[in-house]
Amino acid sequence: MMDIHQILKLLPHRYPILLVDRVLEIDPGKKIKALKNVTMNEPFFMGHFPHHPVMPGVLMIEAMAQAAALLSFSTLGVAPDDKTIYYFAGIDGARFKRPVEPGDQLIMDVEVLRMKAGIFKFKGVTRVDDKIVCEAELMCTMRTLP
Repeated sequence: MMDIHQILKLLPHRYPILLVDRVLEIDPGKKIKALKNVTMNEPFFMGHFPHHPVMPGVLMIEAMAQAAALLSFSTLGVAPDDKTIYYFAGIDGARFKRPVEPGDQLIMDVEVLRMKAGIFKFKGVTRVDDKIVCEAELMCTMRTLP
């Protein structure tokens, strides 16, 4: 388990783009289960859509990527510093199955498919009430800034 204080020490993201509230389970090198509480106070709901608020799919993908980053750091036994950045390298097979609305709780299950030459490949599935809302394969890499 990891609470928001531990997450803030590892991820550089801050409001309004920090999209992981808690880590429920983590098995380094294998998988992570994280959650994001979706509230009406999210800034994107003002424009997406004012008459029927729906969480943008790209933000669900970003939330899974943030969970994947936490899994990567745990797997490698490292904490990022000011000279390290974690990048998306690719997204494959993204599917959005149902809308996510205020009051929903995203449960993100991300598993490592492959680690090779500094590139991680993950399979992510996000659920609300045990129903799949989003899934994708994510590729991410860590780089040191000059």
